[in-house]
Amino acid sequence: MKLQHIVLGLALLTSAAASAQLKSEWAEKVTPDNVWQEYPRPNMVRADWQNLNGEWNYAITPVNSAKPSAYDGKILVPFAVESQLSGVGKRVGENNELWYNRTFKVPSAWNGKDVLLNFGAVDWRTTVWVNGVQVGTHEGGYAPFSFNITDALRKGDNELTVRVYDPTDKGTQPRGKQISKPNGIWYTPVTGIWQTVWLEPVAKNHIAALKITPDVDAKELNVMVDAPAGVAKVEVLDGGKVVASGSAPAGENIEISMPADMKLWDTKTPNIYDLKVTLAQNGKTVDKVDSYAAMRKVGMRRDKDGVIRFTLNDKDIFHFGPLDQGWWPDGLYTAPSYEAMVYDIDKTKDLGFNMIRKHIKIEPALWYEYCDRNGVLVWQDMPSADHGSFNWQNHNYFRGPERVRSEESDRQFRTEWQEIMDKFHNYPSIVVWVPFNEGWGQYNTKEIVKWTKDYDPSRLVNAASGGNFFYDAGDIMDVHNYPAPRIYLLSDDQANVIGEYGGIGRPVEGHLWQDKDNWGYIQFPTAEAVTNEYLKYIDILRNLAKIAYTGAVYTQTTDVEVETNGFMTYDRKVMKVDEKKVAEANRKVIEDFSQK
Repeated sequence: MKLQHIVLGLALLTSAAASAQLKSEWAEKVTPDNVWQEYPRPNMVRADWQNLNGEWNYAITPVNSAKPSAYDGKILVPFAVESQLSGVGKRVGENNELWYNRTFKVPSAWNGKDVLLNFGAVDWRTTVWVNGVQVGTHEGGYAPFSFNITDALRKGDNELTVRVYDPTDKGTQPRGKQISKPNGIWYTPVTGIWQTVWLEPVAKNHIAALKITPDVDAKELNVMVDAPAGVAKVEVLDGGKVVASGSAPAGENIEISMPADMKLWDTKTPNIYDLKVTLAQNGKTVDKVDSYAAMRKVGMRRDKDGVIRFTLNDKDIFHFGPLDQGWWPDGLYTAPSYEAMVYDIDKTKDLGFNMIRKHIKIEPALWYEYCDRNGVLVWQDMPSADHGSFNWQNHNYFRGPERVRSEESDRQFRTEWQEIMDKFHNYPSIVVWVPFNEGWGQYNTKEIVKWTKDYDPSRLVNAASGGNFFYDAGDIMDVHNYPAPRIYLLSDDQANVIGEYGGIGRPVEGHLWQDKDNWGYIQFPTAEAVTNEYLKYIDILRNLAKIAYTGAVYTQTTDVEVETNGFMTYDRKVMKVDEKKVAEANRKVIEDFSQK
């Protein structure tokens, strides 16, 4: 979304007090005993694990301080310290560090096994100690990571200490829409643990990761099992029955021939195959995990009228969905519960969409699994970084030069982007990678896009959604325009889309982040008025799709902080449009520009 549309001087949210009363219905049900109990890694499941979510001790200290001798109070993990649901609601800032502390016991049944400590996501730089022994560090706010803590463990209680540093917009690391002084389209900082923390027992020689890639044309499923040694075997199941299998030494690609009548994955029939993966050494099984896969092919083609269309399994498909920020008034980056998180996906489908653009944020793995199993396409943004002095150039897309980043900024971006692509490669719902949004830290575009495409040729690459600078890079030409969709730039050899439009605002009293100074690109007082305006834009979009567009993104799923331009209020308690009329119109667009 563009800064020229934002009225400067909006009231800044400088404390949690401004939003203290705004909560979703799921937040009322959260307790330390029931917080996020779901197994968090759906594409590599082990039966035995221990959830560490719940109350931890916390402290905020100046940077480079020693471990606290006493803590400030309790924090509810996995909610960021700035959020209501954390029980803290405090800012940390670039001059301080956040400490966590708790104890845990290792079950006696795990004796003789190695123990992994897993973090779903921590923003941003994390250092971890177990019983005073440093077991690892990690930089990156969005991807899961693990440490083998076996050598640091002892009988009885074990002490776990975590230190987090997050400079938010005072650093060059990827941070998405977080800013130290929230206003307009920029939101509250998120510091620390914001996804599930858990333990699991493994053999010393165990499966570290899977890489699952379908090849529809060859009727093959490719699986690489990352392990130190041994022979990996993969069984493919349909309805509990093994329909294909293959094996190879660990670390080598397993080419599995799928049945002649293999089932394809698409938005209407999201067929999923279950996988059973085993690792054997000297003829003995040493590790096993459950996973899943889908056979689907992402592409583009030129139709009979010369328009380049997206394809799914070689059939034209119009990608249409909302800009989904994934923020919550009570949990910020973290939904109050699994049920709350998937509610947004369900309502997106109810509104007739077939796609979600996950905007400048990464979600927990369970979010992508839900999209996989429910046939929702995902455009996945890289959280933006190193914006610098932001200079929006409106629609002057061929002005330069690009932003120049330091070596450290470049290293941070590449390291985190590659980690995200690695960790989320296996989710078939992700069909488009988006390295940049508008001009937010956009740099070295051609090289970054080529690297992204080479690293994962199984997906399309949208170089810069609404980017300031187009360099004939990637598969997609993506422009933004508010409020109505329009065409002012087209590519002859790329898929043309409008990656953001809309932003029709409607503030609903009693469901606002703050009482005044909220905004939308345009404002209407009633659901009827918003719906009528939305349907006007649909008519425009349909005409543009005939000419060129093969995808569109409407802003947005929900209100976010001071933005009131969502289909739903920020607390998800009010649907602000006529859902039935919107859904009918959206489905008609998709049906008319998709191959039957």
